[in-house]
This record gives sequence, C-alpha cells and structure tokens, in this order.
Amino acid sequence: MAVRAVRGAVQLERDEPEHMREQVSALLTAVLRRNALDPDDLISVWFTATPDLHSDFPAAAARKLGITDVPLICAQELDIAGAMPRVVRVLAHIETSLPKSEIAHVYLGAAAALRKDIAQ
Repeated sequence: MAVRAVRGAVQLERDEPEHMREQVSALLTAVLRRNALDPDDLISVWFTATPDLHSDFPAAAARKLGITDVPLICAQELDIAGAMPRVVRVLAHIETSLPKSEIAHVYLGAAAALRKDIAQ
C-alpha cells in the first residue's frame, strides 16, 4: 500500500445546502468508485469552495455519506478574477495499491474544463 492523493471538482448550479450535498456526494462517490476505494482507504480529505459558496460546508456531504472517522477540512479558494464560479474542489489522501499513473482524478460536469488534461 502507498499513500496517494486524488483530486476532483464539481461546479454547482446554485448555492443551496441540498444542492451542495447532492453534488459533493456525487463527486465523492465517483472518486471512491473510479479508484476502487472504500471510506476505510481515506486518510484525510480537504475541501475548498469558491468565495461565492456559503450555504453549507462541503464536508457535511461526506458525513452524510457515512465518512465519519476521517479528518475533513474546508477552506475557501482564492478569489481570482475570471475563475469558474460555484466550484467545490476535493483533495483526498488515500491508501491504495494503485500506481500514481492509474489514479483517476474526477472532474464532474462543467468542472471538467478546469483540468482538460486529466478529466474523465
């Protein structure tokens, strides 16, 4: 087993708590599924949100998914002119036997434009 990092992002359509929970849950579920992980493989998870998102903590979606014994933290993205609005990003540290080259980073919907080089 190795410690690896996996990235992902999703753009929300609107800043509402239920919508954020749905979209962040979909992102986390995709990260786990595409990398053949379960919550026990998570070491820690960092969430960032653009400054225009303030209806809820992205980490609340992880807790609702049952990710309860993993350290989670939320932070605000830099407020850069021209940046994509309403984006939640995730950086998860994981234990896996996958080599770095096989880690599947997940960029859902419009957020795929953030990393065209690795988005699926």
